[in-house]
Amino acid sequence: MTNRQELLVKNVDTHKQLILDAERWLWAHPQTGFTEWQANEYLTEKFEALGYELHQAGNIPGFWTDLDTGKPGPKLVIFGELDALDIANHPESVNGMTHCCAHHAQGAALLGLAAALKEPGALDGLCGSIRLIAVPAEEMIQLAFREELRQQGIIKYNGGKVEFMYRGFLDDCDIALMVHGITESYNFMSNIGSNGCMAKTIKFKGKSSHAGGAPHLGINAQYAAHLGLQAVNDLRETFQEKDYIRFHPILKGVNCAVNIIPDEMKIESYVRGSTLEVIKRENRKVNRALTGAALAMGAGVELCDRPGYSPEIHDVTYMKLVEKCCNELVNGEEVFFDYTEWGTGSSDFGDVTCVMPGMQFHSGGGRGTMHGIDFEITDPYQMCGNSAKVQLFIIDELLKNDAATAKEIIANYKAPYSSIKEYLKAVDEIMLDKDAVTYDENGNAKVDFQNI
Repeated sequence: MTNRQELLVKNVDTHKQLILDAERWLWAHPQTGFTEWQANEYLTEKFEALGYELHQAGNIPGFWTDLDTGKPGPKLVIFGELDALDIANHPESVNGMTHCCAHHAQGAALLGLAAALKEPGALDGLCGSIRLIAVPAEEMIQLAFREELRQQGIIKYNGGKVEFMYRGFLDDCDIALMVHGITESYNFMSNIGSNGCMAKTIKFKGKSSHAGGAPHLGINAQYAAHLGLQAVNDLRETFQEKDYIRFHPILKGVNCAVNIIPDEMKIESYVRGSTLEVIKRENRKVNRALTGAALAMGAGVELCDRPGYSPEIHDVTYMKLVEKCCNELVNGEEVFFDYTEWGTGSSDFGDVTCVMPGMQFHSGGGRGTMHGIDFEITDPYQMCGNSAKVQLFIIDELLKNDAATAKEIIANYKAPYSSIKEYLKAVDEIMLDKDAVTYDENGNAKVDFQNI
């Protein structure tokens, strides 16, 4: 490490207890997307105590704040996610929720980074500004709840980052950064990018009747749903490996007694893929299969498609810079950056990389299975402290020397969309609300399952 890097490390270590306390407090107070008011209040108090002026999102959790170097230059945006997961069987769950996604560690790291940036000398030699954002709702869950929020006009998009983009919180940002915790043995790791996704709510509609005495008078929505899922499963061999398609539905259950033919069955799922065009193309096949199953049973099916997250793209030059900083912090021990591997999960950080260069990489310190009941934090300072330290290294590399490195990355990045406005217009085309099968009085069916 250089003398400058040693100073940056010391600036984080000065606030070690602040970081560790935040990690434990946030772990103990999990809340799911767009309800993270406890974490928002806790971090707000800590940030304001450090002297930051915060801009709250208002009717949803989250805030942002700017730190200016005093010299003109690019704006680097750094995220810390707030939300937890529904996972009631986790031994440390609180009200059925747990941070087995490690997002609480991002909040603690963001706080540590904010504290370190206030230390003497932290901004020496830098230009431009840094926007720190505490952002809600990365996990694409509780689709019905989010649709309620959308219908009420509280949100327009299901993901926190794309909602913040819509609200203008990223309008003047040029380049983005985020660190996510992992359970691997690596200190730091990353790959070249990952899938996007579309969020789907599917409702099969039948007709109730006595299950024992008069099943012939009913239309079994549960059977129609099972038939639809089988039809989609039979399409899997048509999904090409290069497109990384994933479809993973969950049945939401029926609301009737065992002696009643179910008249409704809800399903939630994603269609994931490597590009928005691939996702839309394969989703049409999925909708066709679901519609055909409803038709076969004489049932109806209501399709509700919503923008999920866009594919995440890592600029190679930026990725190499981040890898260099990781190696400098931990002396090259257990740093693994793969420039060919494509991830099949999804994150709303992908929405950000659609309009600006962005890097999301991972910091170790956990054990067990991500999103699993055995997930735990084994070394919170490794996950949170190292995250804050390496982000300081990256900030320094990007914004020193008149931000020459940041300017080069920004100038050479080929964003899929030229602006946030253009991007939001593109994802709005995914919206679909349609009864895919309708019947006339003679039982003749009309089929329409496409968004064209």
